[in-house]
Amino acid sequence: MLRLDSATKTYHIGTFGGQELHAVNDVSFDVGDGEAVSLIGESGSGKSTIGKMILRLLSISSGSVFLDGTDISTFKGDALKEYYRKVQGVFQDPFSSYNPIFKADRIFKIIHDEFYPQVRDDEWNERVERSLKDVGLNPEHVLNKFPHQLSGGQLQRFLIARALLLDIKFLVADEIISMLDASTRIDVLNLLADLKSHGLSILFITHDLSLAYYISERAIILYRGCVVEMGSSDKIFKTPLHPYTKMLMDSVPRLDKKWSEGEGDVILKKEQPELTNGCVYYHRCPLAFGKCLEKPSSVETEKDHFVACWKVINQNP
Repeated sequence: MLRLDSATKTYHIGTFGGQELHAVNDVSFDVGDGEAVSLIGESGSGKSTIGKMILRLLSISSGSVFLDGTDISTFKGDALKEYYRKVQGVFQDPFSSYNPIFKADRIFKIIHDEFYPQVRDDEWNERVERSLKDVGLNPEHVLNKFPHQLSGGQLQRFLIARALLLDIKFLVADEIISMLDASTRIDVLNLLADLKSHGLSILFITHDLSLAYYISERAIILYRGCVVEMGSSDKIFKTPLHPYTKMLMDSVPRLDKKWSEGEGDVILKKEQPELTNGCVYYHRCPLAFGKCLEKPSSVETEKDHFVACWKVINQNP
């Protein structure tokens, strides 16, 4: 379905742009048909940047993104419009996706005019009502309302309904439930799970580990734009290998012990700039040694479990 091959996004910063910041650095992974993959990392790790590159909202500095074997950077005009029939995104803040002076259902009119101008208005209205009901919304309660008259959960479902109208194959879900209350969160998660069971592929971008484990078959751990660990969700969450992944797991609050009593606790060192050619986690890792001044490769330590850590690699030659 969709594959990233050494995707990199670099920004030029500093005086006269003399320095480079790698927001995403040599990232490769794939998402299969009907598969949900979670992209996990703290703020600033590059998760949303990857989502925006997939959606063509940001250009790629180097590397490629492929959809069904075709490099999406070649898409223009009608080809790009056809791409957006298949690939769409829903973002963290639903309010930012709407113009506050227009009614929320204007988003459906835009889709009709751009993608389905040949469809009669009465037939289109039936499609809109059906898509709204599919995401648990009552058309009578939400249509012809301004964004401020609807809750964040309703607006988020509106965006998912938009995706259903386009009959998409791939959804970039970027922190889509972080602004929702607990009851609405589970409804949206169950909706995504249902869509996945019908063949929708999902890149679920989150910093919430429990939600990632709930929704995805595979997980990717991202740190400072680099993939440090990836594999099946069971292996990542139950037997994490990278020190950063272990730190994330130990940071999850538990009722049976204090945070300081977590197994495999990782004590963070003072944040420092990443090494130019070494491990991006070097300055924070208590296990770092001389070899870590070199950038580690991602090695498959067991079936469907990859890690980029010299300490782990040396233990699993």
